[in-house]
Amino acid sequence: MNVSPLQPQIDASTIAPERLAKNPKLTEQQKIAEASRQFEAILLKQVLESSQKTVIKSKLTEDSTASGIYHDMITTQLADSISKSGKFGLSQTFEKQLDHPHGPRPDGLNKLELHSATHTLKPLHQPTEHKASAASKLVSE
Repeated sequence: MNVSPLQPQIDASTIAPERLAKNPKLTEQQKIAEASRQFEAILLKQVLESSQKTVIKSKLTEDSTASGIYHDMITTQLADSISKSGKFGLSQTFEKQLDHPHGPRPDGLNKLELHSATHTLKPLHQPTEHKASAASKLVSE
């Protein structure tokens, strides 16, 4: 009886974003999920950084380069932790968008129908009068 060795499970969150797409050990779905999560983490970091700008400076807090680096590291970790928890929800939305980029259109038209329909559609509204001429009509009445 031959038993094949188990393949170790790869944690996609440990892979750098620039190496994620070319990693042959991850499925396409795993790559999309991790890219979505990392993008969410970047957005969260920007939100958290913006929220910290409004904090009033104090004599009790140090305003040094080391302090700035420390705060940046904390913000990055917090954003990453929030994103990994999956509770924020943006990554799932991004994942759905990236997973089905050529899915059905919300208006029910597919690409072929849309192409043929564009030749037969009429404008939904008539061109409106110039605003100045419409205003002058109101004044004259």
